[in-house]
Amino acid sequence: MAKTATRGRRKAPARGKSKARSGGGGLLPWTVIGIAAIAGIAAYDNWKSIKPMLAKEPAAAIREITEAKPAVRKDVPPKQVALAAPAAKAAPPPAQLLPPAAIPTPTAQPVKATASAPALGASETGTAAFGYCGQGAHINCVGDGGVFWYKGEKIVIADMASPIVDRARCEDERRVAFAAKARLLALLNAGPFSMNAAGKTESSGAPRVVSRDGRSFGTQLINEGLARKPGTAGGAWCA
Repeated sequence: MAKTATRGRRKAPARGKSKARSGGGGLLPWTVIGIAAIAGIAAYDNWKSIKPMLAKEPAAAIREITEAKPAVRKDVPPKQVALAAPAAKAAPPPAQLLPPAAIPTPTAQPVKATASAPALGASETGTAAFGYCGQGAHINCVGDGGVFWYKGEKIVIADMASPIVDRARCEDERRVAFAAKARLLALLNAGPFSMNAAGKTESSGAPRVVSRDGRSFGTQLINEGLARKPGTAGGAWCA
């Protein structure tokens, strides 16, 4: 019972403290209200001097904020930062092209004009300095009493037949052959003459009737006994 009484006496001061705390806590709000009332009365009495200060400080603050943060124009697009393009690799030098090989141009060979055979009966006028044919090229020369070359073409006198020196069967025939050959050379060198085609040109020669002023060379040689008409039997010059 003594312990119980002791516990009852210890709890009594605790109640006093809680009352003191509750009493002090109740005075604080009234103190704040009183200070606020006094400050309000003082502000009312000095309102004229306080008002410029309150008006000035917000404007300065706003100016500082405005100067610190530049205005952003809506119509100006944002700056674009150009990205550095990668450096292009240097292209290798082009390979040197070899010039095409020169194509040889064939040399034009002159075409030798071939004289066309004159039509049967066509007349051709000729003139040249004739000689006797030898071992060289036959251009303008006399081969025997009835054959000569004119401008490289072999001409056979068609209206006569005379002996040939290399084929003579006797001395008289050889002598007549030489005489006919010399006479034909003299007739050809006497001046311009005419040649009329008397047949188709063959390997043996081109048959022509050769004349001057209408007189046939073949007829002259026959009249002089140095030739005979074509088709006459040979061997008449040999006894």
